[in-house]
Amino acid sequence: MSVIEESYSFDSQPSIERHTERRRSIVLQSPDDACGCIEIGLSIHDGTYSIDFLVQRVCPGAAPGETISMAIKEAVRSNIAYFSEEHHGKFIGAGITSTMIKLCPDIASFLWRELDIIVMALNVLETAPVNSDQEPGDEEIFVFGVDEQADSAVRKAIMYFGPQNMPPPSIGFRNKVEVDTGGIIQLVQSLDDYSKTVSPETWKTVLHYASALKKKKVKIAFFSATPQGGGVALMRHALMRYFRLLGIYAQWFIPKPSPAVFRITKTNHNILQGVAAPDARFTAEKQEKYTEWITFNARRYWLSHGGPLAEGGADVVVIDDSQMPGLIPLIKEARPDPSGRGLEVLWERIKLADVFISHPVNGFVPEDIPANMVALMPAATDWLDGLNKTMRDWDLRYYHHKFRIQCHERRMPNLSYPARDYIAQIARFDPSKGIPTVLESYRKLRRLYVEKRPYASPPQLLICGHGAIDDPDASIIFDNTVEHIDQEEFDDIREDIVVMRIGPSDQLLNALLSTAKIVLQLSSREGFEVKVSEALHKGKPVISTRAGGIPLQVFMLLNEERKWKAMSECAKRSVSDEVGTVGNALCWMYLAQKLADGETVRGHEKWVADMAREDAGVAWKEGETRLPRGGLQVSQGHGA
Repeated sequence: MSVIEESYSFDSQPSIERHTERRRSIVLQSPDDACGCIEIGLSIHDGTYSIDFLVQRVCPGAAPGETISMAIKEAVRSNIAYFSEEHHGKFIGAGITSTMIKLCPDIASFLWRELDIIVMALNVLETAPVNSDQEPGDEEIFVFGVDEQADSAVRKAIMYFGPQNMPPPSIGFRNKVEVDTGGIIQLVQSLDDYSKTVSPETWKTVLHYASALKKKKVKIAFFSATPQGGGVALMRHALMRYFRLLGIYAQWFIPKPSPAVFRITKTNHNILQGVAAPDARFTAEKQEKYTEWITFNARRYWLSHGGPLAEGGADVVVIDDSQMPGLIPLIKEARPDPSGRGLEVLWERIKLADVFISHPVNGFVPEDIPANMVALMPAATDWLDGLNKTMRDWDLRYYHHKFRIQCHERRMPNLSYPARDYIAQIARFDPSKGIPTVLESYRKLRRLYVEKRPYASPPQLLICGHGAIDDPDASIIFDNTVEHIDQEEFDDIREDIVVMRIGPSDQLLNALLSTAKIVLQLSSREGFEVKVSEALHKGKPVISTRAGGIPLQVFMLLNEERKWKAMSECAKRSVSDEVGTVGNALCWMYLAQKLADGETVRGHEKWVADMAREDAGVAWKEGETRLPRGGLQVSQGHGA
C-alpha cells in the first residue's frame, strides 16, 4: 500500500478517557488516474459529534501483486489501529458506502474479522444538482468530497445502534426477523469464508442441495418464539445470513410476545427436562390461553393473503420451538403438507407434522412419537459470528473492561484476569444447568487448595449468560444463585465468585470464554448444549456431566493426557462440521428438498447429516470428524 498524499490527517489530540467507543465511516472516490489511485475519507464519530476525519490518497503496488482492494484494506486497518492506540478508543461500528463495496468487496468481512467492527453498507449521495429548477441536463452538479460522504455514512450508521452500543433485532412486516437489519449489516460477504470452516466433502454436499433448491425455487419459513437471547435465535440468525449468501429463499418469523404465555411454555419446558415442581401441570386453562395466543398470531400475521402460511407461501415450514407446535394444526387446516420441527408439548398437534427432528440424546423423544418419524440433528453454532471468531488482545481487553464496569454497576466482585485464572460456566440461568453443583464443586476445589497448595493463587469462578424474553425463570435462578453464595460456607471465597446476567453482546461472551482457563458444563438435564463445542473449538478443556448430548461432544478427550495443553489441542481437533452453521444448513436443505418434492422422510432415528450424505452420494471419508453414532436410542418407546 502506498500513500502518495494525505490531504487531511487526524488532528484531534489523544483523549484522556481510555476505552471510549467510536464509530467511523469510510468512503472513497473511484480511480481517477492510470495508476489506479483512489482517495479515501474516514470520519470518526463518538455517538454525539463528528470528532475527527482523514482524507488520504491510496495507490496499489507497494508490494508485488498488491491490488487496489488490498491497498484499501491496509490503509483502513493501519489508520484505525493508529487512532485506537493514540486515543485508547475501541471502534464498534462503521458505515461504508456502496462505492467502497464495489472496489473492495470484502472490506466489511475484513473489518469484522480483523478489528471487530460491525459494518453497515449504506447508500450515500456522491453528487447533487446545485439548482433543482434547471432543466435536466443543464443543471450544475456538485460533487461531495470524500470527507462529506464519510460524515454522512457515519451519521446513518449511528441510527442502527441501540442499547449497549449493539444493533437491536429488526422486526419487519408480518413479524419477520430482518437478520442483520435486512442485510445492511454485513459480517460475512463471501462463501469462501464459510467453505474454510468445513471439510471439502461437507462443502460439496452443501452445494449439491443449494443448487437443487434454487433450481426449484423452494421457499422455506422458520417459526420460533424470540429473535434474540436463546440458542434457537442464535442458530437462526447465522442460518439466515448463510442462506442469503447461498441464494436460498428462507424467512424467519416470530410471534408477538406474551409474558403470561411464556410462563406457561417455560413450565412445559421444565416438565420435559424433569426439573419442574412436582405439581406443575399443563392444565386445560393454560392450554386454552396458549391456543388463543398462537391462533391470534397465526391469523393476524401469517395465514392471511400473502402470508408465509397462506396458499402460495412457504413450501416447507419449520417449527423451531416448544412454544410453537400449536401452529401445525392451523397450517394443516389452511393447506396440506407442512414440515415441522418441535418438542413434545402437545402430541395432538405435533403428530400432524411430517418430520420430528430430535437432539441426538438417549430417551429424548416421548414414546408416543413413531420412530419412523424421528430424525437426528444436533444444535449448531457459527464459527464466523461474534460468539466464536478469534479476536485481538486489544478487543479482548476492551470486553473485559466492559465486563468489569457491569460487575461494578451490579455490585458484583470483579474478575482479576489476567492476574489470576478463572473457571467459567457460560449458560442460561435455568433449573437444568446444574448451577448449585458448580458452586459446590468450586467450594470443594478451594478447600483442596487450602490443604494441598496453600501458597498458590487459586482460580476464580465465573457463572454468566444471556437472558431471553421467553425465559421467566432466569431472574428466579439468578436470585437463587446469589442467595446460595450468601451462605456462611462461602464466606471465605465469596469475593472470588462472579455471577452475572449480561446483555446481548456475543463478543463479550466470546471474550469471557476465550480467556477462561477451564470451562464447565455441569447440567443435570440437557438437550445438546452447543456451548461445549464452542469451548472445544477455542481449545478449552471442558469438565462436564454426561447429561443430554454433551458426551457426544467431549468423548474424544477421555483417553487424552489430562495436561491442559494436550487437552486443548485435542479439543480443537474434536469439533465436527455437524455443529457449525454450514453442517446445520446442509441438514435443513436436505429436508427441504425432500419435502418440497412431496417425498416422505422416514427418519427411523437416523442422523439427518448421514441421510443427506447418502442421498447426495458423498460418503464420509476417513479422517473427517463427526459426532459418535453408536449406542443411541432417542425414543423412550417404539411407535409403529
